[in-house]
Amino acid sequence: QVQVVESGGGLVQPGGSLRLSCAASGFTLDNYAIGWFRQAPGKEREGVSCTSSGTGRTDVVDSVKGRFTISRDNAKNTVYLDMNSLKPEDTAVYYCAAEPRPRCATYAWGYRYWGQGTQVTVSS
Repeated sequence: QVQVVESGGGLVQPGGSLRLSCAASGFTLDNYAIGWFRQAPGKEREGVSCTSSGTGRTDVVDSVKGRFTISRDNAKNTVYLDMNSLKPEDTAVYYCAAEPRPRCATYAWGYRYWGQGTQVTVSS
């Protein structure tokens, strides 16, 4: 059974950092594209970053470019999202998603397998 579980969210002050983890089970991470998404209250779910299988190619959306970094550790079956210089507008529930495709995408409909999400709150 394909499963992804997010962890690492919490409350952080503006300018702070967090590392989110996406732990995969039931499949070989190296064969899957993984995406990170977020959804703030009253807003649509939006893509944040993604990592392709095999090539290690990554994409990141403009709103977090230079602040967020995605990485994967296939040996640990885990994908990370390092978030720095956090802003109040980064407050959202963050989700990771998996799909058995080579190239990742930052649109939600490209993924079938989703975690339950982890809350990130940026506030002083």
